[in-house]
Amino acid sequence: ALSCGTVSGYVAPCIGYLAQGAPALPRACCSGVTSLNNLARTTPDRQQACRCLVGAANAFPTLNAARAAGLPKACGVNIPYKISKTTNCNSVK
Repeated sequence: ALSCGTVSGYVAPCIGYLAQGAPALPRACCSGVTSLNNLARTTPDRQQACRCLVGAANAFPTLNAARAAGLPKACGVNIPYKISKTTNCNSVK
């Protein structure tokens, strides 16, 4: 199963863009998002990754919600839920 430490490691390069107003989306961020998506192949893994991302989102009061929600598309990755502070991860398949 995926740990939140693993998930955090993959999305760490995104923090400047998502929570600190950095103007450009770092390539390392998209690499991490892509790798994480490739790891989360089963429903339990996708739900766990979702829970970790929601937890991480809630840890950043300055999170830009629009950038977080648009992150997968910006990186060319299709994930079956929206990254937000309120996503219901139990509904992720």
